[in-house]
Amino acid sequence: MTRTGWRLAATVTLAVAGAAKAAGPAITSFIPSEKRVVFKTSEATTARHTFRIEASTSLVAAAWTVQATACGFGAAASVTSPVTAGGPATFYRVVATSNATAFVDGAYLSIDLSGGKDANSYPVTHYFSLADVPGGANSDIYKTSLLLMRRIPKGTFTMGTRSTDYPGAFDAGLHQVTLTKDFYLGVFEVTQRQWELVMGSRPSYFNNAAYYATRPVEQVSYFMIREHTNNSAISPNWPETTAVHADSFMGRLRSKTGLPGLDLPTESQWEYACRAGTTAALNSGNNLTNTAGDAFMAEVGRYAFNGGSESSPASTTAFGSAAAGTYLPNAWGLYDMHGNVKEWCLDWYGSYPGAVSDPKGASSGSTRVCRGGRWVFHAYICTSSYRLYFDPGSISRYFGFRVYCSPADQP
Repeated sequence: MTRTGWRLAATVTLAVAGAAKAAGPAITSFIPSEKRVVFKTSEATTARHTFRIEASTSLVAAAWTVQATACGFGAAASVTSPVTAGGPATFYRVVATSNATAFVDGAYLSIDLSGGKDANSYPVTHYFSLADVPGGANSDIYKTSLLLMRRIPKGTFTMGTRSTDYPGAFDAGLHQVTLTKDFYLGVFEVTQRQWELVMGSRPSYFNNAAYYATRPVEQVSYFMIREHTNNSAISPNWPETTAVHADSFMGRLRSKTGLPGLDLPTESQWEYACRAGTTAALNSGNNLTNTAGDAFMAEVGRYAFNGGSESSPASTTAFGSAAAGTYLPNAWGLYDMHGNVKEWCLDWYGSYPGAVSDPKGASSGSTRVCRGGRWVFHAYICTSSYRLYFDPGSISRYFGFRVYCSPADQP
């Protein structure tokens, strides 16, 4: 389903291409000094569509360039969107896109990074279901030029370690957490090629040319990801604000997608997404029978006993970190949450509260939380609940991350 409305920026007049398009979105004004387009969504729609704003210098055999995206707006909404093109000879149009008649911020979200660090924008595409994702979620394109995210349904779970997780474990930190909103989370850890496209650099230890692209990016700090590329924290920072530095990975991603909800997940969101409804040590539904090498762990992630030896050569992905998506995903289609690299979360490290809704972690601290396994860990340190903490400026071949996004229909 596609509807378009367009306008000539120089004269601030509106033209609608044909009577059949009258019910579609319509551009109502253009603000030249701010390079912003204002449009109104259809009054007839019953869906929350994704809108793509495009620009061209001609209406005759025109090539349209994506300027921005706006997501999740329903009927008769007035939407203001920044654009990058401009000038008296620039035409704009807005397109409402959907691949289902009941489209509501689909189950998957894809960010096109292929334009690299100098691109004006990163187009965003929503897919109604896994069946609509071109090539399937575990295609290499979603580990290189596209960044794929899965919508995770809201819900309630028990967070923390169970005594049944592994031999010698005991109940620790068990508490009920309710997440009141859906959220998107990366199907994979951010890879080295994705980092390179956004930031223009290759910081990782396992950066050999033949194999680097689909491996998770590492040697990136919390500061580099969201606060400042020179490891100098913004102030105030999370949880006081959601602000990120413009030149951080998240800052560039927010600016070029028009998605202000992009960030790291909280620790609670991470564990909830990792578990995917399970209560066992691993999101496969299995508990560990050994603390070091364990057959169940070997199924779900790269760790010390299936190629992650510190002393092994790492010229290929047979050793060290693995290519993203090498092992089994969880029930929500997320890969590598039990292995490969530790993943930064938003939270300051602190004690767990009691029963809580949408927790943001400790109000202050000196270290940030990391979750998940890593390629050199023993099995028991790779469980759904195991938590570690590090200085936010820390850089290590063990630390990476995956991207979170709050859907536009849930501010």
